Amino acid sequence: MDIPANLYYSKEHEWVRFENGKAFVGITDFAQHHLGDIVFVELPEIGTELNAMDEAGVVESVKAVSPVYSPVSGKIIDVNTELESAPERLNSAPYDNVIFTVAIENDTDKNQLMDAVAYTAFCENEN
Repeated sequence: MDIPANLYYSKEHEWVRFENGKAFVGITDFAQHHLGDIVFVELPEIGTELNAMDEAGVVESVKAVSPVYSPVSGKIIDVNTELESAPERLNSAPYDNVIFTVAIENDTDKNQLMDAVAYTAFCENEN
């Protein structure tokens, strides 16, 4: 299982990369592995205001439908529309495929997220 050290992680298996007042959000390798073949992604609407842990979208696989949560509060400023026609990208390269981007006002939500070491331990307890 791939868990990059430069990202932050939620208990719901989203990853976050913080950069210049933005949070780039996707699903983890653990999530895509447990979901199986992803066949559909419902993206959030640009302009939507979210609180941390609000449902932002949906990922559907051959096994299950799973909500995607925003690990941070802020406004959706971008979505990865390529996932609409190629949702399987989340299986083949989960960390290269941002699902949505949030403009954040402060990064205090980061304190509620796990680093790679904590997330690794969390995943080991989930299996």
